[in-house]
Amino acid sequence: MLVYLRAAGASLVLDARGATTPAVIHWGADLGDLDETALAAFADASIPAVPSSAIDTPFRLTLLPTPAEGWSGRPAISGCSLAGADPVIDLRLERVHQAAAGAAVVELSTPDGRLHLTTDIGLSPEGVLAIRHELHNRGPDTFQLASLDVLLPVPREAREILDFSGVWAQERRPQRTSLGDGVWSRETRHGRPGHDDAYLMVAGEPGFGFRSGRVWAVHLAWSGDKRVWAERHSAGQAAIACGELLAPGEVRLAPGERYATPWAVAAWSDAGLDCLSARLHAWIRARSGPRGPRPVVLNTWEAVYFDHDPDRLDRLVDLAAEAGVERFVLDDGWFAGRRDERRALGDWHVDKERWPAALHPLIERVHSRGMDFGLWVEPEMVSPDSELARAHPEWVLGPAHAPTWRFQRVLDLANPAAYDYVLERLTALLTEYPISYLKWDHNRDLLREGAAHRQTTAAYRLLAAVRAAFPTLEIEGCAAGGARIDLGMLDLVDRVWTSDNNDPLERQRIQRWTSLLVPPEYLGGHLGAATAHVTGRTSDLSFRLATALFGNAGIEWDLTAATPDERAAVAGWVARYKALRPLLHTGTVVRTGGDDPDRFVHGVVSADRGTALYAYVALRPAESAPPAPIRLHGLDPDRLYTVRPLPLGPPVRTTHQVAPAWIRAGAVRLPGRVLAEAGLPAPLLAPAQATLYEVEAVG
Repeated sequence: MLVYLRAAGASLVLDARGATTPAVIHWGADLGDLDETALAAFADASIPAVPSSAIDTPFRLTLLPTPAEGWSGRPAISGCSLAGADPVIDLRLERVHQAAAGAAVVELSTPDGRLHLTTDIGLSPEGVLAIRHELHNRGPDTFQLASLDVLLPVPREAREILDFSGVWAQERRPQRTSLGDGVWSRETRHGRPGHDDAYLMVAGEPGFGFRSGRVWAVHLAWSGDKRVWAERHSAGQAAIACGELLAPGEVRLAPGERYATPWAVAAWSDAGLDCLSARLHAWIRARSGPRGPRPVVLNTWEAVYFDHDPDRLDRLVDLAAEAGVERFVLDDGWFAGRRDERRALGDWHVDKERWPAALHPLIERVHSRGMDFGLWVEPEMVSPDSELARAHPEWVLGPAHAPTWRFQRVLDLANPAAYDYVLERLTALLTEYPISYLKWDHNRDLLREGAAHRQTTAAYRLLAAVRAAFPTLEIEGCAAGGARIDLGMLDLVDRVWTSDNNDPLERQRIQRWTSLLVPPEYLGGHLGAATAHVTGRTSDLSFRLATALFGNAGIEWDLTAATPDERAAVAGWVARYKALRPLLHTGTVVRTGGDDPDRFVHGVVSADRGTALYAYVALRPAESAPPAPIRLHGLDPDRLYTVRPLPLGPPVRTTHQVAPAWIRAGAVRLPGRVLAEAGLPAPLLAPAQATLYEVEAVG
């Protein structure tokens, strides 16, 4: 049988005509309308030559390449029976069937029938490929799984790799490398993806950019340990792959038990990273879009930290409402004994000393001012200095001498009693108080080999149980900022905290690359104080406003310390965000990277290409004066557009003597092709500045 899946200009072809694992003979561009005869001719023509000093039959990469097939690269499946049976896994095809339009199921088993493997494959209407395996132990002995990965071939031209690294407050740093013979492998052992997560691995033609080049990408939708890699064999085959990273003995399948891999998500583009991103955004929005417009949030963390003085919070509530905030979130410090980060995690009871009437007066004030109420929690963690840890030391993951991280330990959610306690406490809080939103934090690595799988699956169960019990509740996923942003978590939360760094100079790059995978409406971005908490750098209000606008916008600033003019600017920004929200959260994200790495353009274009909003960003001094033109990509080349500056907050600082003529005129009308290819003269911005431009089709 030949399987041909097609959608949105992408396609996948499997050759399952033999008795072995189906070969993946094509993943990439749509090959057009191929009937059975043409498809068979293509499959036959794809059989390669047999080189000297190699196996004596033609070799093609399969869905699960192993040494038993002649593959001497990293195998897609490995493991052994604990009874000492031969560790070689030789899979044979049982059947292939098309489960639905754009989907196929492949079933394989070992010749002795002890292992059975099912692979689900789907190509979405947006052209996104999703694959996962499920292994079933049908034998009489326990099987210890070492690895089970999804591997996809890429052509030889895909010789440049883009993935990401980072540290706390510096997530999603892009890094590129050339792929020679061998393996470029990224492994996560944090018990979460980590700030240095590879995030999305892209293989492409050398020099690919946002608007050009063929690219192939994979992402593992999993919030625990994982590995993502690209490999080029000396014989010419190349692939990108991903899977859960398992510690020795972490997954042991007793007779009858099953293990399902996380979903591998893959996408292809012939027009660079923006096209790839557009596919992924459209797919994510179609399957799990946020519920309703994304409200403007005020989070109290950088406003008050642990100082939960009721009068101060009441003033902050009032000023938030005056600014147009829609959701007020009380961050860390509300529960029993929590005066700093060194104690009390796990004691999820309202602090009676700070809150003698509990949280009811604050929530009533929030509601009376027209906002809903959210609360910070960190359910997967416990402080050694807590009533919970003293009462149940056996619930703490790892030995007593294990290192703390942010003065906390991990709560073993795989322990049923610990899991039940946390679920009961969350249920009690959500039942007693009208809480609309939880900010769900996760501030440390596990640092416990062999625990990541069970801890991650338990966290997933806990999140799902809370959502099922409180279906209108919204949850924000946070992990010391952006250390747990992946599509597995995105199935269970409504928003993710992109980074603990609210400095707009750093946020511009963090948001630029995080949005390559995740649509902006999921990405929390907050307006902070003039001097950033993390970096100590001071930024102009206009730059902070422009940066926080593009995403799920919020405020993390003590508005009681702001001047009346600043508060008025914030209120105007909130109103503008609400007006632009339909565009920002449904449109196509576009990015431009020119010769100057410290000058770039990003924007959002509506689905009908009738309206758009662009930001022109100067991170540092320009390399030339005047700088390169502003090119506005993503518009209809044949439509006429009006482009006008959009002021936001105080005036932007510039270094030119005279602004470009079109800016002095207040607007310009030009076809989309001219705006994309020739562009518009750019203003000379001082460092750490951004200007916004509204674009509207004429007529």
